[in-house]
Amino acid sequence: METSDMATDSSSENPFESAKKAFGDTASSFTEQAGTRARDYATQGKDRAVEALDNVASLVGDAASQVSGKLGGQYGGYIQQAADAVSGLAGTLRDKDTDDLIDDARNAVRSSPAIAIAAAAAVGFLVARVVKSGLTPKAGGGASSPAAKEPAARKPAAAKAAAPTSAAAPKPAAKPAPRKPTAEKSTAPEAPATQSPVPPPPTSVA
Repeated sequence: METSDMATDSSSENPFESAKKAFGDTASSFTEQAGTRARDYATQGKDRAVEALDNVASLVGDAASQVSGKLGGQYGGYIQQAADAVSGLAGTLRDKDTDDLIDDARNAVRSSPAIAIAAAAAVGFLVARVVKSGLTPKAGGGASSPAAKEPAARKPAAAKAAAPTSAAAPKPAAKPAPRKPTAEKSTAPEAPATQSPVPPPPTSVA
């Protein structure tokens, strides 16, 4: 009886232990893959950054020679110093290992987390701007929206509907010309016409 109980206990614990071990192996493999991908991305970013810095150093060096020829060697020397500084930064970044760069980044985040958060926010803002500018259509290009075409299509119909109305509208009556003021009549009373006296009828004599 005791032997069977011990076998039952061991069989009940085995599935849990095996699942725990499988989960741990899966998590460790995911962590290893994530670390490998992070190193690969960091290496690619380092190579691109080094290439960009080399290009900047080359451009600044060419500008230094032109400035020296036009403005003098003093100003050209300042620009050449800047080119040398950029080239030195590119060389340092090229010679440094990717793991060392990751460790330096972690140490920088631990020492000054505020700067790290601000840098992450700035990078996120730039990425959002780049994505937004890539999604928005260019001005003057592409198909216009139906809402923009609709008012243009309605204009000729509105003009045609308004044309007969304006033609059939009666012309306004001409205003009467203002009368010229007549000469004022004299207000003096007219003299009565003089009548000749009528003679009396003759009287008959008896």
